[in-house]
Amino acid sequence: MSATSKAIIKQLRSLGTDKNLAGMARFGIATEKAFGVPHPALHAIAKQHRKDHALALELWESGYHEARLLAAFVDDPKRVTRKQMDAWVRDFHSWDICDTVTGHLFEPTPYAFDKAYEWTRSKREFVRRAGLAMMAWLAVHRKQEPEETFVGFFAAIEAVADDERNFVKKASSWALRQLGKRSKFLNKQTAASARRIARAAGASGSAPGARAARWVAADVLREITSEKTLARLAR
Repeated sequence: MSATSKAIIKQLRSLGTDKNLAGMARFGIATEKAFGVPHPALHAIAKQHRKDHALALELWESGYHEARLLAAFVDDPKRVTRKQMDAWVRDFHSWDICDTVTGHLFEPTPYAFDKAYEWTRSKREFVRRAGLAMMAWLAVHRKQEPEETFVGFFAAIEAVADDERNFVKKASSWALRQLGKRSKFLNKQTAASARRIARAAGASGSAPGARAARWVAADVLREITSEKTLARLAR
């Protein structure tokens, strides 16, 4: 590990507090190997080390929670490889690491769509969440993509909408809601997808996952058919 990495980790350790650690735990964030550093402090450090790929790799390998968040902020998406993405996603063990890395670092890469589909098919909880999170981020950030590009996401999400694990269930809803808020066209497609999920859950009765699927469908429809969402899309 370089002197820079060592100095950063020492700084992170000094910035952490028990209060922040307790707050992280309350929000379901894994605090093993965490210092409890507030996000504004992380962003301040990141500004000093932009596009430093080698540093990002070292910070990630340290295994410390905040160091891995920093790795996502300082790495260069243009230098990220498929191999790195697969290696890092296997290390995900907390929703905030998953969502930060996919949103800040992986989504801008040329491999984002492929990985979104691939990871959503995984049986591992945070790998699957990573795929769903990627779909959500792509729907938000890829403004120039044709709307038809996103249609394939619906079948992929519907296939896992009955996953009862909390971090997957919420990510399924998140991905669908972002699709439904992107355009009028995708709003209609999303509503149809949510209703398919609800019908499948109703048909399966008390089968495992039916409750999760019903929750996903209701959560999605509540937001994408709201007056606020429809009014924004109409504008």
